[in-house]
Amino acid sequence: MKIGFIGLGNMGAPMAANLVKAGHQVAGFDTAAPMPEGVVKADSAAAAAAGAEVVITMLPNGAILRAVAAEVIPAMAAGAVLCDCSTVDVESARAVAADARTAGLGALDAPVSGGVGGAAAGTLTFMVGGDAASFDKVKPLFDIMGQKAVHCGDAGAGQAAKICNNMILGVTMIATCEAFALADKLGLDRQKMFDVVSTSSGYSWTMNAYCPAPGVGPKSPADNDYKPGFAAELMLKDLRLSQQAASSADADTPMGELATRLYETFVEAEDGRGMDFSAMLPRFEKRHRG
Repeated sequence: MKIGFIGLGNMGAPMAANLVKAGHQVAGFDTAAPMPEGVVKADSAAAAAAGAEVVITMLPNGAILRAVAAEVIPAMAAGAVLCDCSTVDVESARAVAADARTAGLGALDAPVSGGVGGAAAGTLTFMVGGDAASFDKVKPLFDIMGQKAVHCGDAGAGQAAKICNNMILGVTMIATCEAFALADKLGLDRQKMFDVVSTSSGYSWTMNAYCPAPGVGPKSPADNDYKPGFAAELMLKDLRLSQQAASSADADTPMGELATRLYETFVEAEDGRGMDFSAMLPRFEKRHRG
């Protein structure tokens, strides 16, 4: 399949590389990042999209997505699919999908979970919004880049799923870090804490698979000085998207709102920028009530 890939940073580059390894013809464009091996460099986003059956984008935010879509949609052939794998606001995803449909194109919003490691290993999870025909066309590519692709519904549903999932993740990580900090001050051994909670009603992904306490549970960024697997500033971005969506939908999300404020403080006023989002644990260790 002939593929255009726009946005070849930390996530996009390994995703595009996996498509090349699987035998697909990939033309790429990025304003700064180098081309992965086997990806043919295009001079512009429109040039990367010209003649492609599927155009994949992996971009920083909704404003950039809208700008790129405005450039590539006129260059795409009727019947091609624009598949955005960025994490952006639901409104931008739906606006781009509407523009693509007007131009006779298929459109998918397909944000991912799994981080840079999952992108390199081809084990991402795709949460996909858009029409069924477009999903079916791109599904073989999802199967190369990831281990699972869930068709969540119409345009915007993929972003909605990602936003809701990551709001849960942010809230749960804060609760897990708070609990470890409390356990420390109560004199409870961290390993004993893990042994109990990981097999009890406090079980969660943040405890069992991504434990924020060094030396406890499976290896995680906590065992590497909290170098980011998923950076705190990216969690803040996703939490802000959750609150933007909550405001738009008139949804009451007090825990999501509080998590957003805590990560804002951690990233913007403390030392959280450039740290993994689980570095909330040493933050809470240093703090006192009131």
